[in-house]
Amino acid sequence: MHQDVVIVGAGPVGLFLAIELAVAGVRPLVVERLLEPDRTIKAGGVGAVAAEALERRGLAPALDDEARATMALMGPALQARFGAGAVKRPGGHFSGLFLIDQSNQRDPHRRMRFVAQEPLERILAARANELGVEVRRGVTMEAFEQTDGGVTVQTSAGPLDTKYLVGCDGGRSRVRKLAGFEFPGTDATITGYQAIVELDAPEKLAPGWHRTPRGLIASGPMLGRVFTAEFNGPPPNRDAPITQAEVEAAIQRVSGTDVKIRTMTMATRWTDNARQATTYRMGRILLAGDAAHVHSPFGGQGLNLGLVDAANLGWKLAAALKGRDNLLDSYTAERHPVAARVLENTRAQVALMRPDPLTSALRTIVSDLMKLPEGNRYFGEMLSGVDIRYDLGDDPLLGTLAKDQLLTLSNGGEERLYVLMEKGGGLFISPSERSLPTGVRHAHTKDGISMLVRPDGCIAWTDASSNSVDDALARWF
Repeated sequence: MHQDVVIVGAGPVGLFLAIELAVAGVRPLVVERLLEPDRTIKAGGVGAVAAEALERRGLAPALDDEARATMALMGPALQARFGAGAVKRPGGHFSGLFLIDQSNQRDPHRRMRFVAQEPLERILAARANELGVEVRRGVTMEAFEQTDGGVTVQTSAGPLDTKYLVGCDGGRSRVRKLAGFEFPGTDATITGYQAIVELDAPEKLAPGWHRTPRGLIASGPMLGRVFTAEFNGPPPNRDAPITQAEVEAAIQRVSGTDVKIRTMTMATRWTDNARQATTYRMGRILLAGDAAHVHSPFGGQGLNLGLVDAANLGWKLAAALKGRDNLLDSYTAERHPVAARVLENTRAQVALMRPDPLTSALRTIVSDLMKLPEGNRYFGEMLSGVDIRYDLGDDPLLGTLAKDQLLTLSNGGEERLYVLMEKGGGLFISPSERSLPTGVRHAHTKDGISMLVRPDGCIAWTDASSNSVDDALARWF
């Protein structure tokens, strides 16, 4: 059966890429080896720029509903941990230093959403279904062969012919390995666990994050959640079944208590190897999300990174199917430096957590820097991703991801930028009349700056740019 695009992996990145393609008029096929979504505990929130990418596709109401439900459960725990006003104020942590104040950011409204990965996958799956995206579960990608005209994919359900194959199949990506992508980086130094448990004496674990002489332990804010990290090297067998006894032993070692687990609902084993593909494209094979880059979970940046990969790739891949294959070259050029920076800051966070006196001294200095207004903004914007800027030119706005804003239209009405972008395509915002290519709509504004916004929210031209709008339109559309 012939397909335009086959996506391997139906996690958040694969589903969102399928949504982006469907919005652009492409019908992708998603294949997933698991019969049901993975219910193990994973990401606890969606970063700012990823949340904005979802909002640009009309998913803000669903995110808001889920975030309100989450905060109703987590709010009291956050208040107890951070004090009055905590529900509005926290902006994440750096290496377990919960000092980032969202209200201190240049734009406090650009914030993470407390929507965990499991409900996010439900939201994305429902939207993909509305758009007619086919997701085949229980299907394993076994091999593929690339030619000049396409890719023949061998699956457990039979062969598929496609023009492009995208690996969104996680950190141990089979697509990446079979294609031969280089994946250099740094080896693991940590054995960590994250689990939902019932303890016999929960009062023995203080809420929040704590460094001890033996590692790191975190308790809460989700009821029963415990997170440990020991700096004694990687797990001997990361794929082995996780037992209640090994999680209990890790909690006891790191906390220095004799607390016991009565029941364990779920658990994951993690580590901190940090690796990145040298390119995200080899001909008609592409990578996105954890298939392209892996790192420790500190700062909760992985989901943010992968969803914005999908937003950047989706419209370009749709354009390639219409003959603009060269546009795909900008995918690696734009997204690779962003992930490289995330890998660096997660490595730094690991270094700042090590349980020794020298690291404690360094943490004191970093903590002092985070308390300064500029330092606080630096760490907050780095972790949220709002400081992303692709190298598109000299104007400071060029290459940044546009925040949502209320536009005053020439007809006297008002409309929000993200609402105008829900159906995909580019958006030319200007009071001036001009002809535009197919795929770009005109938002006639009453006054203000003129700009061209790509489908992924990237500002590709402004009237302060040294290049012309004709050049920008030709380059991207």
